[in-house]
Amino acid sequence: MARVDRRNMTRYWWDRHTQGLSLLRADFTTHEYPPHTHEAFVIAITETGGSVIKSRGQVEEAHPATLFVFNPAEPHAGWMGWSHRWRYRSLYLTQSAIDTVARGLGIDAVPYFTRNMFGDADLIDAFLALHRALEDGRDALHEQELLIGTFGRLYQRHGSGGGRIAAAPRDEGALRRAIDMMQARHAEALHLEALAQGVDLTEFQLIGLFKRTVGLTPHAYLTQIRLNAACRHLRQGVPPADAATSCGFYDQSALNKHFKRCYGITPLQFARAARNFRQYPPGAAA
Repeated sequence: MARVDRRNMTRYWWDRHTQGLSLLRADFTTHEYPPHTHEAFVIAITETGGSVIKSRGQVEEAHPATLFVFNPAEPHAGWMGWSHRWRYRSLYLTQSAIDTVARGLGIDAVPYFTRNMFGDADLIDAFLALHRALEDGRDALHEQELLIGTFGRLYQRHGSGGGRIAAAPRDEGALRRAIDMMQARHAEALHLEALAQGVDLTEFQLIGLFKRTVGLTPHAYLTQIRLNAACRHLRQGVPPADAATSCGFYDQSALNKHFKRCYGITPLQFARAARNFRQYPPGAAA
C-alpha cells in the first residue's frame, strides 16, 4: 500500500461571488492522480516544484513557468515524477461560471482549447493573482475584474473558435459616466457588472476602456477615489477605522494597505499631521 505523507495539504472551497466556481490550493510531497475528468473547465498553475501531466496522449511537465488548461470532460492524469514537492492552485468552472465569464466578455460561445500547456508568463502571473484574490474574498469588484480580464486574454490568445470578444471603444462619454457613478457610489460595494451595465458596455470592454484612457483598471481607479475620500475624512478628524468603512474599504487594514502603497505613509500618520496642522496652523503664535 502506498505511503501517505502527512505533509500533504489541500484546501478546497466554492467562491462566494461567482456561482459555479470552485478552487483548490494543494501542497503535495506524494500524490498521484489516475486518469480522470471534471465536468468543469480547469485551470492549474504550479507555484513550487512540479509534476508530470498526461493528456491527449502527451506527457508534459508542470512547473512554475507553465499554465495547464483542460476542457470540460477532458481526461488527464498527474503524478510527482521528478519533483519532491508540488504546490499548485487550480480553478474549476462549471457551466454557470463559464456562462458568467462569457457574459462578461460579451460572447455566446466559449472557445475550445486544442492543447493543454501554455508558457505565457503574464497569464501565469494573472491567474495566480486571480486565485489569491478569490482566496482573500474581500473585494468582489477586484475579483470580477481579474476573472473577466484574465479569461479574456486566455480566450483571445489561445482559444479555438468561440464568439468574438469585442474590443473596448474609445468613448470619453462612457468613461465620464462610469467615473461619475464611481464618485457617487464609492462607499458602496460596487460590482463590475453594474458599472458596465450602467454605460452599456461588457465588463471586458469597461476594463479595456479604463486601461486605454486613464491607464488604470476600474478597480484601481475606484481605489483612488476611495483614497481621496478617506483623506478628506482624515483631515476632518474622522478615525481611520471609520474613514475606511465610510469610503468603501472592507476594513481599516484594507485602507492601510492601499494608503501605504500609494502615499508611502499610513492613514494614522496622515491623520496626526492633519491634527497638528489644525492645532498649530501656519502663522500661529509659538
